[in-house]
Amino acid sequence: MLSEKKESADRPGINIAVGDDGALVCLLGRIDMDSSPAVRDSVLPLLQAAHRKRVSIDLSAVTHIDTSGIATLIEALKIARGNKTELRLQGLHDQLLRLFECTGMLSLFNGSI
Repeated sequence: MLSEKKESADRPGINIAVGDDGALVCLLGRIDMDSSPAVRDSVLPLLQAAHRKRVSIDLSAVTHIDTSGIATLIEALKIARGNKTELRLQGLHDQLLRLFECTGMLSLFNGSI
């Protein structure tokens, strides 16, 4: 029973809420080479919208992120900067927070937590 709960908690998901000048993207579960293309396909259009001033990515429900997930976030940051859109990360916790601090990536995303 415990393994079933863990497995469902790791299932990837994306929830997006769009407002007048910004958007909130909530990522869930594992962000890895299998799920990062869906994240990319969801996040990049938000960043390419000319009127979007801010996009926040909530990682509080992410249980694991691998290099493909990190690469997707870096690509999103590059596009955001090119379109003068603020891209912020929020909800970093435990291992994710340590990973982003140790790699220096936290400062790239305005040091948001």
